[in-house]
Amino acid sequence: MRRYHTLLVRLATATFLATSVAACTMGEEFARGYQLDENAVNQVKKGMNAEQVLQILGTPSTVSTVGNRSWYYISQRSRRTFQFLGEQVVDQRVTAVYFDKNLRVERVGVYGIQDGKVFDFISRTTPSGGEETSFLGQLLKGTNNFNPFGA
Repeated sequence: MRRYHTLLVRLATATFLATSVAACTMGEEFARGYQLDENAVNQVKKGMNAEQVLQILGTPSTVSTVGNRSWYYISQRSRRTFQFLGEQVVDQRVTAVYFDKNLRVERVGVYGIQDGKVFDFISRTTPSGGEETSFLGQLLKGTNNFNPFGA
């Protein structure tokens, strides 16, 4: 009988430890910012006015400081594998709507991190030089260098 009791205690302890470890390793996924709806972005066409864009996409995350002619919708997905570790960025995207001087849509760009570089998902190109790249580069900068220990 004593042997049976010891076996039950060991089995209960092993079950408790296994569920505790499993609870710590069940990762979590977090979504922040504007969650991209491809159907909504596809509705934004060249020549639309700013009011129509607001009705389709909603308020942008940020706008360009010069002339208010570029609107940016920013989203980020991150994952935490273990409860006690920090998050790691899995995906980050910036949907940019560019307007002309009359606040009519010139074009739409969807940018993300592709192998650590800014990447336009619509035209499948990596932009080169210029104002756009430096701003987007700053938005996306550092997401691959996450250190959960803060050192």
